[in-house]
Amino acid sequence: MIRRRALWVIVAVLALAGSAFAVQWLGAEKNGARPARTATVPRAVAVETGTATRKKAPVTIEALGSVTPLASVAVRTRIDSEIVGIHFEDGAVVKKGDLLVTLDGRALEAQIRQAEAQLARDKAQLEGAERDLRRYTELVARAATPQTNLDNAKTQADVYRAAILASQATIDHLKVQLGYTSIRAPISGRISQANVKVGNLVRTGEATPIATINQMAPVYVSFTVPQRALPQIRAAMTNEDSAVEAVVPGESRRAHGQVAMVENAVDSATGMATIRAVMPNQDEILWPGTLVTAKLTLRIEDAVTVPATAVQVSQQGSFVYVVKDGVARVQPVTVLRSVGPETVVETGLSGGEQVVTAGHLQLTDGVRVTVRTPQDRQRKAGA
Repeated sequence: MIRRRALWVIVAVLALAGSAFAVQWLGAEKNGARPARTATVPRAVAVETGTATRKKAPVTIEALGSVTPLASVAVRTRIDSEIVGIHFEDGAVVKKGDLLVTLDGRALEAQIRQAEAQLARDKAQLEGAERDLRRYTELVARAATPQTNLDNAKTQADVYRAAILASQATIDHLKVQLGYTSIRAPISGRISQANVKVGNLVRTGEATPIATINQMAPVYVSFTVPQRALPQIRAAMTNEDSAVEAVVPGESRRAHGQVAMVENAVDSATGMATIRAVMPNQDEILWPGTLVTAKLTLRIEDAVTVPATAVQVSQQGSFVYVVKDGVARVQPVTVLRSVGPETVVETGLSGGEQVVTAGHLQLTDGVRVTVRTPQDRQRKAGA
């Protein structure tokens, strides 16, 4: 009985508390005292910006090319002999006329001495024949000997004169052969490693050369372009504006040169034409056989450029976000070409606009933005 009374007391207390809360809430509502809801303000998006700039921009053609030497000589022997000396280091720079290899020439020297002895004998025989000729001339004048003896003496003298010429020619030929025992650099350039060493026997018919010399400065850069670009390239060559820049992968420096020639025929199978540029290459940035990116400048035009990262693509085409008064607006643009880290636009911008270069993911047309610098982004990432 006591428990039931306690339960009723608790229920009554709860009912009175609920009634009091209801009265207080309704009174506050009538008096307009309900707490006001907090209004939410859209948060500004942090972005990085760049400037659309009107300036001189090159019109370029970019293609994959290769480096080839203007001259390349395979050093070979012109006689069969043994190598007795190699006078260059593998990979060294050599100049035209430098002694590279010495061959054994003792056999040729002996042959030259033999030919010189033969020449001396021929000269002695000629002197005897000329004495006979003078004697028979006097005897024929006194009718003391037949004319036949005089004619035979003349013939013998002529035979010895011819023998002297033959012996002299043999000596000259042997001296030329002896000169081949000293192999000299026919051009200036960088030489390869020696494929044979001292003591090896070299022959004239061997397929493998002793070494190879490549001219390093200047060099050619050869690349192909579509045939539709030929009129512009030929016009640039006429105006002497056909500058070529060669970019080597992994090399920060750039090699510069000029177009030297256009191949006289277009490849009918591919529709591509071969272009060859001459690069001075005094600092040897370009190495024969290297694949490079060739950039051919056709002309320089006035254009509006923006950082390449500012251009976005949608189903409607290319566009950029232009920031003005803290608000980002979508601006459609027409892209002409890319020039390194910049993009050339034909329409949509006039120059001087601030365009968003980073932070596009959270952007929509008309959203408010705050401009940050790359240093701010780095400090935030470091934190």
